[in-house]
Amino acid sequence: MDETTKTLLEETDGGTGKPAGSTRKKPAVQSRNPERTRAAILEAARREVAAKGLAGARIDVVARRAGTNKRMIYHYFGDKDALYLAVLEDAYRHIRNAEHRLDLTRKPPVEGLRELALFTWHYFLDHPEFLSILATENLNQARYLRQSSSIPEMHSNFISELKDVLRRGEETGDFRAGLDPIDVYLTIASLGFFYLSNKFTLSTIFQRDLAAPAELERWGQHIVNTVIAALRPF
Repeated sequence: MDETTKTLLEETDGGTGKPAGSTRKKPAVQSRNPERTRAAILEAARREVAAKGLAGARIDVVARRAGTNKRMIYHYFGDKDALYLAVLEDAYRHIRNAEHRLDLTRKPPVEGLRELALFTWHYFLDHPEFLSILATENLNQARYLRQSSSIPEMHSNFISELKDVLRRGEETGDFRAGLDPIDVYLTIASLGFFYLSNKFTLSTIFQRDLAAPAELERWGQHIVNTVIAALRPF
């Protein structure tokens, strides 16, 4: 076979005279899904900020994890600060939406407070990145949080629900009068946040593995008992 004939056969499909690959289907062009891309960017940014803080987080790492490029990140969110604010808002939105599904306004007061306390504890356990993001924003003295227009509203709704639980508990005689819903929530959150934020140092100091499953379960019940006892009439 001479070189000319060989070349012609290589350029045709099995010698039929059809161009090679002419019967192959062209790969389908994937249609863009803006919501999916935005969600992937947010998830990647959440992981990056939780691991490295705002200063250490890198847009190129976020893009690689999200399977996109920096241009798309800037298209959807603007700059790095705007992306970080979106991460903050998404983190708070997630926990507030989950709390709302507890449907506290339809629960007996004591049961509602017990469920809220356990929910908060288990949410902190299941979402350590949430605590890391909060720590980052506290280092920034809530500078970015103050720029959000949506976060105050979602927290206002949550506090209104908690206020209703406390009011009904006062009416049934389960809770004392004049309880501040913000004080109650701070008590619940701080009992969990302090424990988890300091579990390694406290475990070393007191020679007790505070991260052990049995210890975590025991502390969750301690939070419930402490909160309910603090709300009882004197």
